[in-house]
Amino acid sequence: MTDTEHIVEQLRSIEEELRELAYERLRVASEDGDSNALADEKRVLQARRAIERAILALGGDVNPTDH
Repeated sequence: MTDTEHIVEQLRSIEEELRELAYERLRVASEDGDSNALADEKRVLQARRAIERAILALGGDVNPTDH
């Protein structure tokens, strides 16, 4: 595994964590009507998309078939 491939794997892990956090914040916002949670979800989603762009920039696949 090259250094770049290693970084892409780390970024995929971070992207997955951000996705889970976004879903959690969205769930809280919908269940509790928490507008702060909704704003948090939007920020997390923006960060997740930035990570996806970084993965693509490094030549990785955002949704690899082997995961």
